[in-house]
Amino acid sequence: MLLGAHESTAGGLHEAFARALADGAEAVQIFTKSSRMWRAKEITAADAAQFRAAATLPVSVHSSYLVNLGADAGDLREKSIAAFVDELQRCDLLGIPHLVVHPGANPDKPRGLANVAEALDRVFAAHRGRCRVLLETAAGQGSALGSRFEELREIRDGCKSPDRVAICVDTCHVFAAGYDIASERGYASTFEQFDRALGIGEIQAFHLNDSVKPLGCRVDRHEHVCKGAIGPLAFRTLVNDERFREVPGYLEIPPEGNRTCLLRLKKLRATAAPSPRARRVARTPRAQ
Repeated sequence: MLLGAHESTAGGLHEAFARALADGAEAVQIFTKSSRMWRAKEITAADAAQFRAAATLPVSVHSSYLVNLGADAGDLREKSIAAFVDELQRCDLLGIPHLVVHPGANPDKPRGLANVAEALDRVFAAHRGRCRVLLETAAGQGSALGSRFEELREIRDGCKSPDRVAICVDTCHVFAAGYDIASERGYASTFEQFDRALGIGEIQAFHLNDSVKPLGCRVDRHEHVCKGAIGPLAFRTLVNDERFREVPGYLEIPPEGNRTCLLRLKKLRATAAPSPRARRVARTPRAQ
């Protein structure tokens, strides 16, 4: 696995690379705008050129937390779709291949999943660029969508351009949703379930977060890797899993912890081989 972290872009988007390299990262995730505001500062041609010149590491973008593609018809839905189109366009300006997004929320799950698929159709009709959308696994808190792999499959299968949609697996979120990646058997079972639902090759990024809360809590509370309820076994297995050798994994913690946590993960990657169960790739055909 390529070990990375979410980094600040204070002082300019290009500054994230220097921070990532100082932390010992091999990949970097950023926001291209404020994660808590609809408005976005324009990316000029000069900004884009400076970013591309500084881009020494693989990079992904996380979308604004305000975007809710699962929302019902109304102002929030329209603003979310417009903002998401804008974020994809920003990624293309910068040459970034992946945009991670929370699927959204809706108290009516079937309707919410259909809303996400329809929103993606509208987004892709308005955006013909190369950036691929990565739906992030959810913890299942409240009315959040996407806490089960089958829900992510339903969204992907429901849109007209499924090839433009892949997955980002958040370790804290899947654990909180009830997937027991903390045990060897549970780790293997989790990714076998994912492979049956979506295909293991659809995992294009990870968020490497331990969990403050226990298995199945449905609460999204990140902890430093190996220091929470998930513990070191899962992270040792994950960073050594041959299926994910070229897949980036990003820490999402306060940035002052990035260097220590990346060093911890590198030690796990250097000193432990994956278990036979983790190396085995389940190739069960997807259910039709």
